[in-house]
Formats: sequence, structure tokens, C-alpha cells
Amino acid sequence: MPDPSTNPHTPAGRRGLAARREPDDTDRRIINALQGEFPLSETPFAEVARTLGLGEEEVIARLRSLLEDRVLTRFGPMFQIERMGGAFCLAAIAVPEALWERTVEAVNAFPEVAHNYRREHALNMWFVLATETPEGIVDCARRIEAATGLLVHRFPKEREYFVEMRLEA
Repeated sequence: MPDPSTNPHTPAGRRGLAARREPDDTDRRIINALQGEFPLSETPFAEVARTLGLGEEEVIARLRSLLEDRVLTRFGPMFQIERMGGAFCLAAIAVPEALWERTVEAVNAFPEVAHNYRREHALNMWFVLATETPEGIVDCARRIEAATGLLVHRFPKEREYFVEMRLEA
């Protein structure tokens, strides 16, 4: 079975990899239009395409290309996982510089890992764990520790805030 962390067509394979190209003006318009209020209908891409003066197939093809070329690393809904019985947790690791690349690859290979960032702090790798059950957080953290040989610090959510974040492409 191929390793998903080396496949650019899987989320694990796209995380942490540089984009292969710069988006053009039409790509930017599509990216900006797809943030936030995605139409809930039988033909959502046709609706987006109409607002942009494009064809539905062009919007879909460009979105696929943006994902394949790693301009975008993810396109999909954001769910409140706790309402479905799952859990989120902020996590951090103190990664020695000599182990950085190996640790990034190991951590990003876990499908439960999202939003992996490097920080200037003793805990220099921060990421979010998202699991199907609250118990899955502990299990995933232990598996990451086994894969990296490094302690995973877990910071469970104490309070939730909604911050709508839209990035201008």
C-alpha cells in the first residue's frame, strides 16, 4: 500500500509541501468566492460560476488544479466535531532542529493532524488533532509520540470562540 504522506493527491501528502505554481487572477477570484457562504444546492459550483462569470466546469477544473498543484491544501466543510461525538485538541512538541524535517513528515502522516505550524518557542511545532471520539485524542498523541520519540503536549479547548477568517487570495 503506498504511503499517503508521499501522495500529493491526499491531505497528508499535501500538508507542508510548497505550492507548485502561483494562482492567476481567475484562481484568486475563485478562492475568494469559495470562502464562507458556499451555496447549499444541487449545483453549488454552477451558482459560484455564475457569480464569477465563468462556466461550472471551469470552476471545478480550476479547483482541482489548485488542490493538485498545492496552491490549496484543503477544500471542504468545517464541522463542529464535538456535536458529532468527536474532539479537537491543540498540541505542541519541542522538536530539536536536527529532527525537524523527520518530525514534520511523521506528524503530518497522521490523518488526524491539521494546521501544523512552526513557532519560535521551546514548543516549536504546534498542530491541531481532530478525532472521532474524545478518547482518540490521547490515542493519537501516543501514536505520534511513538512515531517521533518526542512528547506531545495536549492543550484541550476550555472555551470556544468563533472567529471568521477569510484570506484574500
